[in-house]
Amino acid sequence: MAKNLYGPGVRMGNWNEDVYLEEERMRDFLAKRDEGQLLIQKNRRLKENLLRPMQLSVSEDGYIHYGDKVMLVNPDHPEVEADLFLGGDLSLCMTPDEIKAYLSDELEVPCGLSAAQTKIPVGRNTFTILCAAGEVIGQVVRYGQNFRLGIAGGFEGRMFYLSSDHRTLMKSSKRSWLQEVYLTDEDSYLNCWQAAFPDPQLRLEYEGFPIPANAKILINHCHTNRGLVAHRHLFLSTYFGKEVEVAAHTYLDSHRVEKPKNHWMLVTGNPRKNAPTVLDLPKPPAEGTRALEQVAETPGSSTTPGAHACSHPL
Repeated sequence: MAKNLYGPGVRMGNWNEDVYLEEERMRDFLAKRDEGQLLIQKNRRLKENLLRPMQLSVSEDGYIHYGDKVMLVNPDHPEVEADLFLGGDLSLCMTPDEIKAYLSDELEVPCGLSAAQTKIPVGRNTFTILCAAGEVIGQVVRYGQNFRLGIAGGFEGRMFYLSSDHRTLMKSSKRSWLQEVYLTDEDSYLNCWQAAFPDPQLRLEYEGFPIPANAKILINHCHTNRGLVAHRHLFLSTYFGKEVEVAAHTYLDSHRVEKPKNHWMLVTGNPRKNAPTVLDLPKPPAEGTRALEQVAETPGSSTTPGAHACSHPL
């Protein structure tokens, strides 16, 4: 009767070669781990840089200056053209390619952009107002004046510029197929932007006036004259989750006025320590509310309509 002569201790085939290959793989793994070259280590470093906490500039005079660190925020507004959209204040964010982000700890250019529901200044959403043509750091930025928007992404010694160019068959935004907005490290005229007053009837009057901080403005691309826009109804699956598309296109209503999707705010830091940005400050009461509060605080006063009316004797 035949017996099974093979057991766990029996080695068959090229067992010696397999042992050496396994030892070589282990030595290679340990060497990459010690040098920090494993994919999980690269991925962790990239995420730490992009999510590194940043400090926004505090505007002492209420205006934007060259060299200020700000967040670009699209204010909350209802999207009447779509049933499903992303609400809240959306900030412009650096969004690397999801597959490349898992393979390297460096940012490849051109790098994409998106808008996300985040109010905390981090490496991926903190921009620096840069000079475009001989301006001085600390000088006030004015309506109609060229400026550049740079972002470091939490990396040291690197700067990426917000850029755009005309749409082509090979180059356009992912969802809307409109003019693409991207980040590049090349310094050119494609990096230049201008701010405009939202009301077209007062736009010429405000030309040359300082740009106020934390106020609604239009950001237009100088080369193509297209406005920066956040498409709240066009979702993107990014490295950080579900966000929405950002492109360069000007949307006008029936009165030839730019729609709220083209409105942006240059958000500065909060001088107080309880909140990172000015958006988190409590809103002051309206003028009518303050007037009623002052009347209520007056001794013997009443807020009832007609309480102070004169009564005539019968």
